[in-house]
Amino acid sequence: MSKLIGVGVGPGDPELVTVKGVNALRGADVVVVPVMDTGEVGRAEATVLHYVGAEKVVRVVFALNERSDRGRREAAWDAAGVRVAELLRTHDVVAFATIGDPNVYSTFTYLAQTVAAPDLVVETVPGITAMQDLAARSGAVLTEGTEPLTLVPVTAGAAVLKEALEGPGTVVAYKFGRLAGEVATALRETGRTEDAVWGSALGLEEESIRPASELGEESLPYLSTLIAPARRDGRRGGKL
Repeated sequence: MSKLIGVGVGPGDPELVTVKGVNALRGADVVVVPVMDTGEVGRAEATVLHYVGAEKVVRVVFALNERSDRGRREAAWDAAGVRVAELLRTHDVVAFATIGDPNVYSTFTYLAQTVAAPDLVVETVPGITAMQDLAARSGAVLTEGTEPLTLVPVTAGAAVLKEALEGPGTVVAYKFGRLAGEVATALRETGRTEDAVWGSALGLEEESIRPASELGEESLPYLSTLIAPARRDGRRGGKL
């Protein structure tokens, strides 16, 4: 019986991989990293290479940059599934490294569904998410007391984000870079610009963390993250 382990390696900073995650990567026979068909080293691969040798890493192409051609994207998924299934037939333990957490908008979810089999054990190792890292680096508090926390992928459209901003609690937006102008408008129209912050490339040389009030119409990196904290009265423990 073979095992497939989805390992969350965090948002990019190698120091944010958990001890359990490092042990899973080192204990696996091979570590699969998703790469785009353009061939560059992605965040997951760069992080993994801090902990295991390149000879143990298997690069598998996923159409991660494909947004419009569904047929091409599905063909890439099928090919990736075939490759991972081959690895599972010849290795006892295969780890799959994914940025962030393997159970939060992760490539791993779809891969596990694709290669599912009665004799396959699937496990996950949680990873630190971009919203946690951005909160720590910017000083934003994600939640207090009974506040809800809403996570929205802006790939679903800026209207979905605006609806969340009109509600209570803190709102986090993922993957909003290409719709930065619409996000800025949604924040302004809901009165949520103040105290909101966005960041990209967290923990990397090109890191950028800025107040949301500086958002303009220009596009930002695709994996940009936004935190719009809940409205608070400023009293210590006011939400407890």
